[in-house]
Amino acid sequence: MKKSYIKRKVNKMVKLWDQQTEKKFFTTALNLTTKEQLFYKTKDGKFVAYWPKGYDGPKSTLQSRNSLIGNFTEKWTVDLLKDYAQTNGLFAIQGVICEEIGLTKQSPGDVVLCKKDSIVQNAKDIIVIFEVKMSVVWNWEYDNKKYKELGDFNTHQGNPGLLRSDSMLKAIGKSINIRVSGSGANKIPIVILGNTPITKSYYEKVDHLKKNGIIQGFWSVNSKPRDKIDTIKETKEQGFLRIDSYNELIGKLNELLNQELVFFSSMRSIKQLGEIIVTANKEDSLEKKAEKFLELIRKDD
Repeated sequence: MKKSYIKRKVNKMVKLWDQQTEKKFFTTALNLTTKEQLFYKTKDGKFVAYWPKGYDGPKSTLQSRNSLIGNFTEKWTVDLLKDYAQTNGLFAIQGVICEEIGLTKQSPGDVVLCKKDSIVQNAKDIIVIFEVKMSVVWNWEYDNKKYKELGDFNTHQGNPGLLRSDSMLKAIGKSINIRVSGSGANKIPIVILGNTPITKSYYEKVDHLKKNGIIQGFWSVNSKPRDKIDTIKETKEQGFLRIDSYNELIGKLNELLNQELVFFSSMRSIKQLGEIIVTANKEDSLEKKAEKFLELIRKDD
């Protein structure tokens, strides 16, 4: 019988991504590197997180921040999920390796809920995989250890998080690689965790990915990424979902993990599919019919 996952009430308030989180990132990162590695320097000597829209001065490309924000957001996600994991007898682990489903040292699972407290996991002990695609959302000016918000992502030239096409494509590609690596991943949900909306060009794509079982959702844990304007709450089939509170996050996790999901894919002729359906339909119960269908459709011939 599948275990039922539930989150009991806790006294502490667990916050989602917001401006204070980004200030914490910069403060933490400045203990590891210089402001020149974290901010762009404008022609008038100001240090900013992104080039403002309309900026016409000389520009440079800043790559050094990527690894720092990547590590920070993964650790932040572990902290976000830790209480839920502990309540359910699980562990939230960063950088999980599971060779049988394509999670390698070169491309580990960003954050994974597991039954065992270990970086190296067996597929049977993995409950859900989170691929974290977050970055700095707002623009900031840094001056003498103080941060001034210059505006939301619509006021600067950078495309953060899930608004970046390359981030979306990397997340989709990695999820497909997990799905095709072996049967061990068939029952493991994959969620892409971000902190921005997605562009309209991806609305139908994420719904299609969800309906076909490749990815169980693109979730943004930033309830208000625009300062004065509301953003999309969800796509038609909830392939994308903006999560507005910790309780909503827990509810969506319970809803996802309490389903007994199975991923399958195949390319068969109509005749073969008909034969498989007829054979599977001879079983006594709906569960046995489904099991027989999956068994037959996965056969090589």
